[in-house]
Amino acid sequence: MFTHRLAAPADLEALRAVMARAIAELQKGFLSPAQIAASNAVMGLDTQLIADGTYFIVEEDGRIAGCGGWSHRATLYGGDHSKDLRDPAPLDPATDAARIRAMYTHPEFARRGVGRLVMALCEDAARGAGFRRAEMMATLSGEPLYRACGYEPIERIEAPGPDGVAVPLIRMGKAL
Repeated sequence: MFTHRLAAPADLEALRAVMARAIAELQKGFLSPAQIAASNAVMGLDTQLIADGTYFIVEEDGRIAGCGGWSHRATLYGGDHSKDLRDPAPLDPATDAARIRAMYTHPEFARRGVGRLVMALCEDAARGAGFRRAEMMATLSGEPLYRACGYEPIERIEAPGPDGVAVPLIRMGKAL
């Protein structure tokens, strides 16, 4: 039985550990080892989501099964370390799409409904804040889940990573 709650600053170390395992393990078969390593520079936790109260943790028996959030800010993806990707400007729910951000499932909980639960929490909260659309920057490993949740590709990009290794990503969106 999964429970959920909003993340708090005290969760940071545990969240980063889940993210590292998810990046390392769940992208196998989608990305090369060099792209998986480069993903650590492209992805990660944006602590602004925790400060804004828009980042969820899904747990089972006190263990983090997954996490993810939504944002009313312009940043589409990237963690605290991705300074050039960050834009804290507020979005206008009447004209802009809410951002679905930093979705990760602990590998031991993959394909058990964790991602769908986080998506539902995020979409419900964004809808409650007046947003009529949501967008995200998806990984190749996340694309099947997001398609199953009704998201459609908008554009494919290659995010520059360290040592010239690019990480393929897909901007996706859907009406709420």
